Amino acid sequence: MAESRKRRNKWKRLFLGLLIVNIVVFAAIIALIFWPVSGTDRPPAVEEDTQPSSEFIVRTTKNNLNELVNAYIDKLLRGTNHHYSVLLEEDVHLIGELPVFSSTVPLSVHFEPFVQKNGDVVLKQKSISIGLLQLPNQKIMEYMKKYLPMPEWVSINPKEEEIYLAVTDMEIRSNFEVSVEHIDLEANNLAFKFRIPYETLGIETRQQEVGN
Repeated sequence: MAESRKRRNKWKRLFLGLLIVNIVVFAAIIALIFWPVSGTDRPPAVEEDTQPSSEFIVRTTKNNLNELVNAYIDKLLRGTNHHYSVLLEEDVHLIGELPVFSSTVPLSVHFEPFVQKNGDVVLKQKSISIGLLQLPNQKIMEYMKKYLPMPEWVSINPKEEEIYLAVTDMEIRSNFEVSVEHIDLEANNLAFKFRIPYETLGIETRQQEVGN
């Protein structure tokens, strides 16, 4: 009898844990601010993590992502004299300013996003301008790399005229893992995958209990 009650309590805790997961995932897009971590131009593949977890696909819109991205950029640029923002339209539009001599000039760059197999994103430059100055695209991106503050997981590659977003290297306060599942800006269809380790919610699986 006691064994049966113990088994029911265990399943009850699992059910409540999964219910909490569902609530947290839908709140994550609004409540969480991505935290920068160190990264490289092209992060090497990471060994597969066998830690018990669940994955959820969260779909959002360009407007929602615009608000989140620019809130993060505002936090990043706080206390600096730099100004730029990102606008998701038919493509990814970066608008800002670059210092030239003792002044600044307006910067406008349009990118096409490409989701990578590992869940990162490459932004391929489509068009670029820096005020009325006539400079090669590669040279402008060199200025961007030198003068625009970026999170450590964002790498500007002037030679390839692209920006690499190591989304999978971002650290989220809740210890969730995030990757990009799908981006279709024209259809306003954006999807992200959240991986939530069970131990984050204090849930032990049957396999973990046996191992202990």
